Amino acid sequence: MARTAALPILTAESGLSRYLEEIRRFPMLEPQDEYMLAKRWREHGDRDAAHKLVTSHLRLVAKIAMGYRGYGLPISEVVSEGNVGLMQAVKRFEPDKGFRLATYAMWWIKAAIQEYILRSWSLVKMGTTANRKKLFFNLRKTKNKISALEDGDLRPEQVKLLANRLGVTEQDVVDMNRRLSGDVSLNAAIRGDGDSGEWQDWLIDETANQETQLADSEETDNRLQALHDALTVLNPRERRIFEARHLTDDPVTLAELASEYGVSRERVRQIEATAFDKVQRRVRIRLTELQQVATKSLAGEPRTMSSSVAVQPSSCPTWFCRVSDRGLRIEEGVS
Repeated sequence: MARTAALPILTAESGLSRYLEEIRRFPMLEPQDEYMLAKRWREHGDRDAAHKLVTSHLRLVAKIAMGYRGYGLPISEVVSEGNVGLMQAVKRFEPDKGFRLATYAMWWIKAAIQEYILRSWSLVKMGTTANRKKLFFNLRKTKNKISALEDGDLRPEQVKLLANRLGVTEQDVVDMNRRLSGDVSLNAAIRGDGDSGEWQDWLIDETANQETQLADSEETDNRLQALHDALTVLNPRERRIFEARHLTDDPVTLAELASEYGVSRERVRQIEATAFDKVQRRVRIRLTELQQVATKSLAGEPRTMSSSVAVQPSSCPTWFCRVSDRGLRIEEGVS
């Protein structure tokens, strides 16, 4: 089979007229000719037939692409993406369904061009859901209809009207209108005089500062340390019941513990309450000691507490590393 000729290429904006002249040389197809070519391609993989289907519809791609010239992207790239969509349409076209290729290909061409624009419009990735696409490509047109032509943020009544017409939320309208204004560097001056500072100077860091993070970390370590030390006052049965009831993500039931120790559920509940009181008292004492040590440290006095009682989270057993909020706050009397 002879090789099919290459498609005309639009290389730059200056070559648009020449490209349009080249694609006008390809003849339009009659319905019966289009049907037979599509059958040859679909049933026999005839690439020459597919080439004729594509070239006869290049004018359709160019016409659709011209409708997307207002997005600041090279028309050559827009046309190229539309041609890719046309090829996808030819590949999937089913002539026996009774409609023309142009009707089917139009949706593939638009989809390919819109995907390209969404990818290339901003350095920041934009959502590609159906509502996002609809809003992106219809907001400017709808703004012109309601004479919202000024730059900057829209007025509240304009936002509400646009949201109702486009079937989206008011916040979506506000966000997309700002996106359509283009990317702005954080290093850009707020005003043109250059004395007002840069936009990045007004950014707020919502994360906690290092002092707060350190204080929270030390508080958590102290609570873990106090709880670990408090568990040593329990006998093996009390500790097992306390851990099973308070220090696991999935607490064991009273009935299961009663069966394990051969006692009644009420007896297990009593042991649990006794163990809880012991741990609570010990945690309070231990936290008071840790607080006194911290106070002495701030005053410049040496630490007197033995380091052997300190338990780092990395050395905790599995159940201890999964202590629930209820266990961590036991010194507050949570039951």
